[in-house]
Amino acid sequence: MASRYLTTTLPYVNADPHVGFALELVQADTLARAWRARGDDVFFNTGVDEHGQKIFEAAAKAGQEVQAYVDHYAGEFRKLEDALGLDRPTFIRTTDAKHIEAAQELWRRCAAAGDIYAKEYEGLYCVGHEAFVTEKDLADGKCPDHGVAPQKLKEKNYFFNFKKYAPYLLEMLARPGVVLPEWRRQELIAFVEGGLEDFSISREAARLSWGIPVPGDDSQVMYVWFDALTNYISTLGWPNEDGDFKKYWVEGETLQVAGKDQLRFQSLVFQAMLKSAGLPPTHTVFYHGFITSAGKKMSKSLGNVINPLDLVATYGTDAVRYILLRHVSPVEDSDLTMEAIHEHYTAHLTNGLGNLVARVMTLAAANLPAPVTIKNEAAPAEYTTALNVFEFNKAMDLIWTNITATDERITREKPFAVVKEDAAKGQEMIAKLVRELHAIAALLAPLMPETSTKILAAIKENKKPENLFPRLAEAVSKGSPRI
Repeated sequence: MASRYLTTTLPYVNADPHVGFALELVQADTLARAWRARGDDVFFNTGVDEHGQKIFEAAAKAGQEVQAYVDHYAGEFRKLEDALGLDRPTFIRTTDAKHIEAAQELWRRCAAAGDIYAKEYEGLYCVGHEAFVTEKDLADGKCPDHGVAPQKLKEKNYFFNFKKYAPYLLEMLARPGVVLPEWRRQELIAFVEGGLEDFSISREAARLSWGIPVPGDDSQVMYVWFDALTNYISTLGWPNEDGDFKKYWVEGETLQVAGKDQLRFQSLVFQAMLKSAGLPPTHTVFYHGFITSAGKKMSKSLGNVINPLDLVATYGTDAVRYILLRHVSPVEDSDLTMEAIHEHYTAHLTNGLGNLVARVMTLAAANLPAPVTIKNEAAPAEYTTALNVFEFNKAMDLIWTNITATDERITREKPFAVVKEDAAKGQEMIAKLVRELHAIAALLAPLMPETSTKILAAIKENKKPENLFPRLAEAVSKGSPRI
């Protein structure tokens, strides 16, 4: 039995949950379930990032005390655990006392290594990125991601000696598989070879009080990235280097799942911080793409943000998991609209899987005297390989190929007619269909666990279940769910 550590990133709690983060959660949960089914011991981490200027300003704009503000949004993100059917994740908040202790200890260790120094700095600061930027990062003087001109700031900050770790990072990145997909690894190698610059890891408390105090200097608070990245080990009880930290981080296999905008933070900044503190690096970081809507980046100003909680309220947990795992690329940007989601739901779930289950189990319940005896078989190698390399859509495609093939055979061979003329032959044909349905349900287990459980229960009881995916003809036209 292998020990595995798996973590998502921590989203900012300055807005409602976004369907892009739901993608990350569902991808990670699928892996956690698949690994646990093989007998591995999995520590699955997620949570929320609650410090920084964006959150401080959002709370002020909302007219709320900042702690009450983050408490509310942390609760909204925690709802995703049940809504998306996550299997036993931990949930860490960066305002947790144990996390604050860990972040300050990591600072002390990096400082002891000679990697933190103070200097006065003047530059352009993008609030949206919570980072200093340069002119070359801008388009027409504005941040291309947020459409806002950065602020000019001059202040004393602490800096991290990032340049020192360029040789180490190149050595780490030389190992295939440390970053997936492969072209992201090549991007990072090119970035490091282009030269690293030390970066600011604190802010003046007089300007931004909402953060973790710098050890030994209450006039400064930690830069939100230095603080937040520490969650990946604080959740394991670090700085206690025994227990979960030793079991999962030191002796286990570690995987971080992140969006492509996190590339430099997860695979360069955090890995350099760990090295400075004398801690092992992450084994693998897997990066997914973005979800767009009608060809445009989702944003509140455009009114095209899809809230996963609303999506689940209309279509159900497993339907949302299906959409994210089959119709969103694991690594490329993908486009989703409410119309497309509804079409996928109707064609592939209501008329596809749901219809097949109803056809097979109606035949079984009416014609078989007892539940079919099932022998569990190993999953096809192609399916297992797809999950091992995070190709969730390929795993889903394989399952739907089987669904289509079984459905077409029912239409072609007509067991419902055969059983009336030759009971034994018809029953044999129906039992074979049930076994095929069982194989489909087994493959669905890590991807659509609730649906898998319902199908397996129906087979065990030899009865037709309630409609798995009810027809929702009016869902889109009535404007539900809201976006």
